[in-house]
Amino acid sequence: MAKLTQDDILAYLEEATILELNDLVTAIEDKFGVVAVAAVAAPAAAAEEAAGPSEVTVTLTSVGGTKVAVIKAVREITGLGLVDAKKLVDSAPAVIKENIAPEEADQIKEKLMGAGATVEIK
Repeated sequence: MAKLTQDDILAYLEEATILELNDLVTAIEDKFGVVAVAAVAAPAAAAEEAAGPSEVTVTLTSVGGTKVAVIKAVREITGLGLVDAKKLVDSAPAVIKENIAPEEADQIKEKLMGAGATVEIK
């Protein structure tokens, strides 16, 4: 039997039908005792992990020197009243928003840091 080159294999794969490719995958699984699903799922999981989390939590870790500005920023972000926003800021470290998109979390972080606070995104 003549040895196939990588180009020969790729040429076959380009011209094969879906049914032929399915039969080939099944034959490879049987011959070598492997499962194609694990080979496909691992890169997908790695790509999802590399993309980062889909939901994050913004935590106010420290108020800084401008407490009033931080309270105003927290009110704007959360929609809380003055008393509730002050209680939240006074209880730092405190969660400002949970389970939000990373883009929204970055915007919140910028607002709070602009007001003088220290913020953590998890």
